[in-house]
Amino acid sequence: MELSPNFQDLLAGWPSAFVSRTDVKPFSGGALTPKSMANHDSAGTGPEQRFRIGRKICYPAVALAFWMQSRTTDCTR
Repeated sequence: MELSPNFQDLLAGWPSAFVSRTDVKPFSGGALTPKSMANHDSAGTGPEQRFRIGRKICYPAVALAFWMQSRTTDCTR
């Protein structure tokens, strides 16, 4: 699976290999919030990879970008 150019740019502009749940809003350009990610994780529909550092839930940036791309649909009509 290959990331589309927009998602590759997203990763290239992020300064870390992971994204904390509290930072998903800036990472996604405002498309996601920490609460929506918590809901997806609770429902089992979030990114496949996540881990905890202390009290923070984090996602590998690549896994989060792939997950975002997998949920992207074209809305042109």
